[in-house]
Amino acid sequence: MIQVLLVDDHGLVRAGIRRLLEDASGIEVVGEAGSGEEAIDYVREHEPGVVIMDVNMPGIGGLEATRKLLHIHPSVKIIVVTVYVEEPFPTRLLEAGAAGYLTKSCAVDEIVSAIYAVQRGERYLSADVARQLALSILPGGRRSVFEKLTQREMQVMLMVTQGFRNQDISDRLCLSPTTISTYRYRLYDKLGVANDVELTHLAIRHGMLECRP
Repeated sequence: MIQVLLVDDHGLVRAGIRRLLEDASGIEVVGEAGSGEEAIDYVREHEPGVVIMDVNMPGIGGLEATRKLLHIHPSVKIIVVTVYVEEPFPTRLLEAGAAGYLTKSCAVDEIVSAIYAVQRGERYLSADVARQLALSILPGGRRSVFEKLTQREMQVMLMVTQGFRNQDISDRLCLSPTTISTYRYRLYDKLGVANDVELTHLAIRHGMLECRP
């Protein structure tokens, strides 16, 4: 049996995916987590084979969680299931080590197919994500201003726009507050903003933040 952990801060989403996977042959949902931090604790103790994970969650979120999960359990296969289809999220998550990337609009059988594929050691991208990745590298292709950020800068940006203070980010990423402050002002410089409010507005305009209830 392929043991699967579901990671999403919405219980209804986890319940929906769990129900969809109940009838799939050879797949067993063995746990759920509502944040990246909870996922790390679960994987450290139970070592499931596959993690299905959202990107935008309270705390460190899916990007940093992916990096940390693969550090503590290198053989785990992570499939991102998210509303974000456009760059730079797909590239950043794949660079962090995700084995699959699907959007929440995908069909039920595609999630199952992705689980089987990554368990075989393959990578799996939904068609809309693959199309966006292909278009982004073509001459004249639409590019996000956030593509210029490094993976660490991207993570700090996501946490800043969630309202985390330097000390909060420092504690979660195990970096010094001074280092976080440096990243913060580097973000301002690269993106041409003056403060956290302008950074958040820019992220909203470019679809980097999911509207949450």
